Amino acid sequence: MTACIVGWSHGKFGKREGLDLEALIAEVAVGAIADAGLEPRDVDAIYVGHFGGGFVKQDFPASLVMQACDAWRFKPATRVENACATGSAAVFQGVTSIAAREARVVLVVGVEKMTETPGEQIGGILMKASYVKEEDRDGMSFAGVFGQIAQLYFQRYGDQSDAMARIAAKNHRNGVDNPYAQLRKDLGFEFCRTVSDRNPIVAGPLRRTDCSLVSDGAAALVLADVETALRLKKAVAFRARAQVNDYLPMSRRDIVAFEGCGAAWRQAHAAAGTRVDDLRLVETHDCFTIAELLQYEAMGLAKPGQGGKTALDGVTEKDGRLPINASGGLKSKGHPIGATGVSMHIMAAMQATGTAGPMQVPNPGLAGVFNMGGAAVANYVSILEPLRA
Repeated sequence: MTACIVGWSHGKFGKREGLDLEALIAEVAVGAIADAGLEPRDVDAIYVGHFGGGFVKQDFPASLVMQACDAWRFKPATRVENACATGSAAVFQGVTSIAAREARVVLVVGVEKMTETPGEQIGGILMKASYVKEEDRDGMSFAGVFGQIAQLYFQRYGDQSDAMARIAAKNHRNGVDNPYAQLRKDLGFEFCRTVSDRNPIVAGPLRRTDCSLVSDGAAALVLADVETALRLKKAVAFRARAQVNDYLPMSRRDIVAFEGCGAAWRQAHAAAGTRVDDLRLVETHDCFTIAELLQYEAMGLAKPGQGGKTALDGVTEKDGRLPINASGGLKSKGHPIGATGVSMHIMAAMQATGTAGPMQVPNPGLAGVFNMGGAAVANYVSILEPLRA
C-alpha cells in the first residue's frame, strides 16, 4: 500500500441551481481538508477530475480550486480526464504522486456542472466519449449504445428485463438512505419493470428506470502517505488498484463481455492477494442497469449469462452476500461525470470504516470500487482496506 484516503467531503448531487463550477468546487474542497484534520497549507498537490466537453463555458478548472483557499496559490494543480472514469483517474493520479514520493498529502476534487447545458445537447456531448467514426450517428446517445448492448445480451442469454428492474429497484431503495443522492425515492420493483407513461422505453429494451441521471455535483477526498495517515483520525488504504484501457471501437470487442472490466478486477485482486469472495461490498458503475449486470459477470461474481440470476437471487442486495451500490449507485445518487469516481471512493471508504450511517452494510471490511469510462473502455478498480476508522 502506498496511499490512504484520510478525509472527504461530498456535496449533494442533482440540479444545483445558482451554483457554478467554481462554487461546486468550493463547496467540498476546504471541507475535505478539515475532515482529514489537516490544514490547507499541508496540501502538496491538487488533482481535479472534470470531463467538461462543453457542458460549461468555463474550462481549465484546475486553478479554480485556489478560489476556495488562498493557501493553495502556487501549489501544482492539474485537471485530469478519462470520460466517465474521470474521477477515478484523478484519484489514481494522486495515489501515483504519493507512490513516487512527489507528495505526502494530495487533494482530489471531482466536479461536473451538466445542467447548464440544454437537455437536447447533453447526449451529443457525452457521445464524444464513444468511437465517433462508427458510433455517433443518427442522433445516437449513450442510452442508445447501452440499449444495443442490452439487445445483444438478450439475444445471447435471453430477456433480462426483470433482472434489470430488480437492479434499478435495489439501487433506488438504497438511495433513500443516502443524503447526497439526487433521487431519494423507493420506486419499487413493479414500477421499474413496467413500461408506462412515467417509465417509458428510452432505447432498445432500456426503460427510463434503467438509465442514470443528468446531474451537477462535486466530491473531494484527501490522500496521504501511510506514515502521515497513521497519525490522523481515519485512514483507508489502497490495498491495490488497477487501470485497464480497452479498444475504443465496440466493433473490435465482444461488447457484452466487458473484458476490460474483468481484466482490471483480475489485476487488482492479484496485486491485493484477494478474490471476489473477500470483498464485503462494491461500489460499481451502474450508468445503466445492463452495465451493472454485465459487471457482475466481469468481476467474477457470476458466470457469463448468469448476471441476471445473481440480481434476482438477492446476492447483491444490501443484506446479500455481496452488497453492491449500497449508496444507490449512479442510478439513484446521480452521475455528474467528473465527480462520480471520487464519490464512489468516498462511499466505499465510508462503508469500510463503518461510518456510512443509514447506508451502512453489515460486517464492513474490504471494499471494491469499479468506475468505467465509455462502454468498458477505461476501467478502474480499487480495493480499499480500513487501517483506522
